[in-house]
Amino acid sequence: MTDQQAVRALTRRQLLARASAAGATLMVGAGFVAAPDAAWALETTALKPETFATLVQMARDIYPHDRIGTEYYVVAVKGYDTTEAAPAIEAGIAALDELARGHGFPDYLGTGWERDRAEILREIEDSVFFQTIRGGLVTGLYNQKAVWPLFGYEGESYSKGGYLHRGFDDIAWL
Repeated sequence: MTDQQAVRALTRRQLLARASAAGATLMVGAGFVAAPDAAWALETTALKPETFATLVQMARDIYPHDRIGTEYYVVAVKGYDTTEAAPAIEAGIAALDELARGHGFPDYLGTGWERDRAEILREIEDSVFFQTIRGGLVTGLYNQKAVWPLFGYEGESYSKGGYLHRGFDDIAWL
């Protein structure tokens, strides 16, 4: 076994965690998506659960923030779970999974290392699918008021008197 194969190999713990998560998803229902390591769950309507889970992982890989929970990424991509958007999203995720298989992984979601997923995303970054998801995440993720405090942003200042008299010279990070 080469060093790269050893790094990509699943540990026993990872294998058991993924197997139990897959079993729980199958027992709950076909349209239910739950993360084994987070406190979010979602009923999908138009997308397949595995497609939506891959879309959430893709969102985390495009805009990675360790301090932001997966539930915020779920909210950011929930708008793609519509009958109008589903065909393009399903096709885009299928192409992403096929590209991951070309790199020796079972699918994009099964690509264990972030750097490997980033390499796969770099190969499609000029595609319409990638640009659509990336562009939607800018507003879908960063316009959530619940995320703002995690970045230290207090929100708009106009209603509080503006920045000139409130926070203009309040730069703690400089």
